[in-house]
Amino acid sequence: MIKAIFVLLLSLPLVATAAYGQTLPEWQDPGVVGVNREDPHATRFSYGSPDAALAGEMHNSPNFISLNGTWKFHWSPNPASRPEDFYRPGFRDRKWDDIRVPSNWELQGYGVPIYVNIPYEWTSDPRPPEVPTDHNPVGSYRRHFSVPASWSGKEVFLHFGAVKSAFYLWINGEKVGYSQGSKTPAEFRITPYLKEGDNLLAVEVYRWSDGSWLECQDFWRISGIEREVYLEARPRQYVHDLFCKAGLTGDYSEGLLDLQVELRDLTESADGNYTLEVMLFAPNQVQSPVWTSAESFTFGGEKIYQTGFSGMPGEVRPWSAETPDLYTLVVSLKDGNGKPLEYLSSRVGFRTSEIRYGQLLVNGKAVLLKGVNRHEHDPDEGHVVSEEMMRRDIELMKKHNINAVRTSHYPNDPKWYELCDRYGLYVIDEANIESHGMGYRPDRTLGNNPLFVKSHLDRTIRMVERDKNHPSVIIWSLGNEAGDGVCFDATYDWVKQRDRTRPVQYERAESGRNTDIFCPMYAPIHSMIRYVESHPDKPLIQCEYAHAMGNSTGNLMDFWDVYEKYEQLQGGFIWDWVDQGLTRYTDAGEKYWVYGGDFGPGDVPSDGTFCLNGLVFPDRSIHPGLIEVKRAYQYIGFEPVPFTVNRVMITNKYDFTGLDEFDIRWRLEAGGRVVGRGTIEAPDLAPGASGVYDLDLARGMEKRKTEYFLNLEAVTRNPGGMIPEGHVVATAQFALTPEAISSFEPGKFSDGSNRGVEILETPDSVRVITPVAEICFDRTNGRMVSYAAGGKSLIREGPRPEFWRAPTENDFGNGMPERCAMWHNFGDELALQTLVPVQTGDHTMLLAEYIHPQNGSNYTVSYHFNGAG
Repeated sequence: MIKAIFVLLLSLPLVATAAYGQTLPEWQDPGVVGVNREDPHATRFSYGSPDAALAGEMHNSPNFISLNGTWKFHWSPNPASRPEDFYRPGFRDRKWDDIRVPSNWELQGYGVPIYVNIPYEWTSDPRPPEVPTDHNPVGSYRRHFSVPASWSGKEVFLHFGAVKSAFYLWINGEKVGYSQGSKTPAEFRITPYLKEGDNLLAVEVYRWSDGSWLECQDFWRISGIEREVYLEARPRQYVHDLFCKAGLTGDYSEGLLDLQVELRDLTESADGNYTLEVMLFAPNQVQSPVWTSAESFTFGGEKIYQTGFSGMPGEVRPWSAETPDLYTLVVSLKDGNGKPLEYLSSRVGFRTSEIRYGQLLVNGKAVLLKGVNRHEHDPDEGHVVSEEMMRRDIELMKKHNINAVRTSHYPNDPKWYELCDRYGLYVIDEANIESHGMGYRPDRTLGNNPLFVKSHLDRTIRMVERDKNHPSVIIWSLGNEAGDGVCFDATYDWVKQRDRTRPVQYERAESGRNTDIFCPMYAPIHSMIRYVESHPDKPLIQCEYAHAMGNSTGNLMDFWDVYEKYEQLQGGFIWDWVDQGLTRYTDAGEKYWVYGGDFGPGDVPSDGTFCLNGLVFPDRSIHPGLIEVKRAYQYIGFEPVPFTVNRVMITNKYDFTGLDEFDIRWRLEAGGRVVGRGTIEAPDLAPGASGVYDLDLARGMEKRKTEYFLNLEAVTRNPGGMIPEGHVVATAQFALTPEAISSFEPGKFSDGSNRGVEILETPDSVRVITPVAEICFDRTNGRMVSYAAGGKSLIREGPRPEFWRAPTENDFGNGMPERCAMWHNFGDELALQTLVPVQTGDHTMLLAEYIHPQNGSNYTVSYHFNGAG
């Protein structure tokens, strides 16, 4: 039944776009997403030895040639002005410019970078699937290459990691194919087009295509070959794809391995037997595998052979963001004589991710996702992000207690997932689908437009197939802000049929049938509580919250108090990680960052500074708000024990980590000086457990009338991953105030009376005279106008009520300055109603009562006096 539905859905756009297919090129036809492109598959590479496969460094393989570097480049403002015959070997490109690949051509001086959030950047009147032709820049690329003699007899594939937004490919003047969908790989088999010696590679890239209707994300709209380009050599019979499902038994202690393998034969007929061998190696143990299996087979005249392996490797070390233990799977293909044809490998993490009892469970634990949204952004390179920058992002996230990342709003570079696997981050992998500029009305949104079902499916399938073996990916996301309807019914059904090991989420589905998680954005706390109190069958995880623009995240603890209280509230993803500023320099050579509107003429669309929403600056120096995130996200809780001053309760909020991996240091301060310190070494607290610990504070708290503070911090005992020994992971501070200096209460004075306090009233003022001070108030406005003691004026003017604060970036974004304008001068506009002195046996007070003339609000201030002032 599901297969029949897919056939029907896929046929709809073909029928609806028949006219387009007859008259328009591929980049304008929504019924065409690729031509002669290889089927998508998991990230993998062919190696020449088992040791090389275990190492997994494809750049060191003899089967790899990088085509990154300098290419010849020509930029045209529109398709009509492009050099149409540039792909021919005899074409002269000596006068063309050089350009780096990968790069975004707008950041190399060609065309204009555009930043907008919701709109489509090329039109204010969106009419899909129409694509601009008068202004639609085209980049023409040429590069020469050769293949080594050792590749003779092998198949050669050309890999483009990402090209925005659509492109055609030629080899040696012959057209090879076409692809669109700018954030997943496009691969082409180019063996038939190659010749000995020099070969010419030509690529024609369109800034906008019909695929751009699904790429309306909140980021810089820029173009070009954005990720790695390389050649890969494979034997004529090769492993096309691996799908490794590494789960756990019911008690989450033993591994379950389910491996699906697809092999392909590119010869006329593959005679004889072949052997497929599988070996699983434990973390840091490459001497001998912990599990093996093998199968002999023949292609039997077919071009595709599919098989599978399953087994139980026994007790394993489960993978989680806290314990990212990785095994290595090595697959070898041998011919009938036992000669190895190739070796492949894949990192394997044994873990489960499921929805049970209305909660998201990882390895049986209801985890809290302490997440951020992350765009791929480099201040100098745009969408081209180096491995060094990725590592810096992960290091900062781990050091600030972040455990999850949403790849907003497209699949990231494959290296990102490899690093998340290795260092431990949960990933929500999001399809490259957003059509925000079309709105959400069912009759208008592209999510409900049959014309775009094929495009939605293509992007979703390519993401899942590429990333399906990464243990860090615990949730698939169908896209972002793209409406809902038949397209997302189709993508949800395909994912659930293809991969039953992960939940699927989609924000615009709300709590509908095509999402396993209710994942709203910017939900208020009261609405989240109302949701969970209705006993839903889906957890709530905010896909976006705590908009981090400017001075922000100050209320984060309000959210986390609620997340930790209600079992079905399981965290969220802060918007967002990095400011998307781009580097520019003044004439004096000083660096600064620019944002939307800083490029091109005045009519270039822009949403200004709204691209600067990050917890870190473009160069990854941190915002102050990230410190608050670290505090709210910390895994260790501290609470003072009631009715004591020397005991503290410590709670382990980790899911899989004991607190014996940390030391708890405490420090007692009095008046800013350290008067005592100590350490709780490796507290024996299992995940979820709490314990009460005694601290030796008595000797430090000997002075009366002194303010004491207890500071606690948890530090790592040993280095691990990117976290060094001694790194502070959690902190707390408590005021330990002795009873002798309890907080001030009106009417309780230091000498116990109001002896010597005198009130003198005149038509213009009220004067309060005490044995040590004289205070004067203005009768017309009730304000203190002087405070003198010992013959000296100590206060020139008393306090004024102020109900306004400087607006933040988020305030400007939500219209607060206009909405709350009445409060700007509210204190100055208050009208005094009464100024009344009150004297009792041991109490003297001056009471001023005000009213606001416009809205009738009341405001009262009271001044209290005693014999000391």
